[in-house]
Amino acid sequence: MSETATPTAIRNAVIRLAGRSQDGIQSVGAFLAQLAGSTAQDVMTYMTIPSTISGGPSIFQVHLGSGEVLHPGDESDTLVAFYQDSYDNHLASLKDGGICFYDSENVTELKEERGIIHIGVPFTSATIEAIGGSGKTRGKNIFVLGMLCAVYKLDRQAITDIIAKKFGRKSEDVLRNAMLAFDAGYAWPVHDIEHMPMSPGENDPGKDRISTDGNTMLALGLIAGGCRFGAGYPITPWSTIMEMLRSELPKYGGMFIQSEDELAAIASAIGAAYSGHLAITGSSGPGLSLKSEALGYACMAELPLIVVNIQRGGPSTGMPTSVEQSDLMQAIYGTHGDAPRVVLAPRDVEDCFYTAVEACRIARDYSTPVVILSDQAIATRIEAFPEPDLEAHWIEPMLDLSTCPTDNKPYPLDRITRHAPPGCPSPDGKYPVVTGLEHDEWGHPSGSPKMHEAMTAKRRNKLKQLAAELPPADFYGDESGDLIIVGWGSTFGPIREAVDRLRAEGHKVSSLHLRHIHPIRADIGDIFQRFTHILVPEMNDEGMYGFGQLAMLLRATTCNPAIQSLNKVQGLTFRVKEIVVKAEEILASN
Repeated sequence: MSETATPTAIRNAVIRLAGRSQDGIQSVGAFLAQLAGSTAQDVMTYMTIPSTISGGPSIFQVHLGSGEVLHPGDESDTLVAFYQDSYDNHLASLKDGGICFYDSENVTELKEERGIIHIGVPFTSATIEAIGGSGKTRGKNIFVLGMLCAVYKLDRQAITDIIAKKFGRKSEDVLRNAMLAFDAGYAWPVHDIEHMPMSPGENDPGKDRISTDGNTMLALGLIAGGCRFGAGYPITPWSTIMEMLRSELPKYGGMFIQSEDELAAIASAIGAAYSGHLAITGSSGPGLSLKSEALGYACMAELPLIVVNIQRGGPSTGMPTSVEQSDLMQAIYGTHGDAPRVVLAPRDVEDCFYTAVEACRIARDYSTPVVILSDQAIATRIEAFPEPDLEAHWIEPMLDLSTCPTDNKPYPLDRITRHAPPGCPSPDGKYPVVTGLEHDEWGHPSGSPKMHEAMTAKRRNKLKQLAAELPPADFYGDESGDLIIVGWGSTFGPIREAVDRLRAEGHKVSSLHLRHIHPIRADIGDIFQRFTHILVPEMNDEGMYGFGQLAMLLRATTCNPAIQSLNKVQGLTFRVKEIVVKAEEILASN
C-alpha cells in the first residue's frame, strides 16, 4: 500500500472528510478502506449521515494503520473540509499541528490556532478544469481521493484498479472522467507540506483479506450458517441486510420476502421455522418492539428463529442514523411473560460473520429464538480482515420430511425440543401441535398449574444448559488487578486500546468482552472477584439508578457492588480518551 518506507514514514493516519451526503465523501472513504483490505494494511472507518431524504451535513473518517487498528480515531491527522460549516464544525476534531485541506472556493474564514496547517485547494474548479465544463461539481470527491493518495504515497495502481472496477460498470465516459479527476488530484501541487508515506502493512500477506461492513458480514454469516428463509420490512440501519439476503438467498435455494409490516415479517419467519427451515427476520429497535408479541410466541413454541436488531439511537423513531446500545433489556426481556431467548452481540465487522454462524447453530441445537444485537457503528463502518474459511463454517441445510420419530412428543420435559415434520403423526395416531397457549408434551393446550410450571422450567433450563457450555469470554490482560473494563458490541476496540494505554502507564488493568449477553457464563462473578474495580462503558443512559443496561444485568447476576458505569448517549461511539480518563479517575480513588 505504500512505497518503500522512509525514516519519515508513518504507521497510522486518521483522515476525516467533512461535507454533505451529496458530495460522495462516503465513496472516497470506501475506496481508501478497500485499498487497505487488498493489502496488508488495517483500517476502520466511521461515518455520520443525515436522517433526512434531502441530505445534509455528513462525515466519513478513515483510520489507516500498518498494524492493528482498533478504533476509528479519537483525533484526525488530516481534515478535508468541503464547506464553511464543515470547517467550523470539525476543526476541533483535528489534532494540534494537523493538516486541513479546505475548498478555497467555499471556505473563506480560517482559524489560525493550535499549529494547524491550512492548505486551500479549489476542489470544484480544479475538477471541472480536469474533466471539462460539463462536469459541474461531480467528480470533486475523486479529485480529493487522488490528492490524499499523493500526500500519503498510497499505491496509485491499486487505487486506480479499484476505481476502474467501480466505475467501469457504468460507462466508458464515467470511468474516463473519474480517472481524469483522480489524476488531477494526484498531481495537484501541495507545496506547504512534505508527503507522508505510510509504512508497509504488518498483517499476514499470505492470507486473503477483504474489506467490508458489518451488515454485509452478518448477511454472509446467516447464509453460511444455514438460513434459507427470511422476511423483513425496511428500516435504517437494518435494510442493507434485507437487500442482500433478498438477492443472495435464491442462489442457495432460499427466499426472502419483503413483508407489508414488521408483524407479518416475523409471522412469516415463524411459519418457515415450523416447517423445518432456519429462518431469519430483523429490524432496528422500533421494529423489534412491533415484533415482540410474536417473538414471545416463538419462545413459547420453542422454534429456531434468528432475529437481527441493528440498534440505533433513542426511543420511538429517535435518531435513525446514529449509534446507541439501548436495546439490550428489550432484547432479553422485551415480551410479556417469562419468554427466555438467547442474545448475542458481535464485537466488530469480522465478528459479525462468526456471531451469525454461532446464532444459527444455537437456534438449531436448542430450538430457540436467538437475537443478534449489532449497532449502527458496526453495521456501516468498513474494516479489513482475513477472509473467513467458508468450507470450515458452511452448513448446507437438509429438510427431511420423509420420516417421523417413534416418540413424536415435540415438548418432552426431559430433553430439548425437537419438532417433527408438520402433520406427521406418532405411531399411536396423535398429531403434535404448535401453539402460543401453554401446552403439554404434545403441544396440546393445557391449563394445568403443574404443567405450566414444568414447561416454564423446561424453557429456562435449556438456556442454563447453554450457559454451562459457552466458551470463555474474550479476556485480555492480567488475571487479576486493580481494574477490569467490561464491554459488549462496538465498544470492543476503544476498550482494548484504552487497556493498552493504561497498561503502558503501569496500571494493572484488563478487559472482558461479552459476545454472549444472555445467558452469561456462570464464572463471570469469579472473574470479577479478582479485581478491585469493574467499569462497564456502554452507549446507553445511566437511568434512574446510575447504571447502564449491561452494568445493571451484571450487578444483578453477580451481586458485585464494585461494578460502575460509564455511559454515553450522544449518538456517537466512545473515544479511547473518554474511557482512559474515567479509568484513571477510578484508579486514583484507591
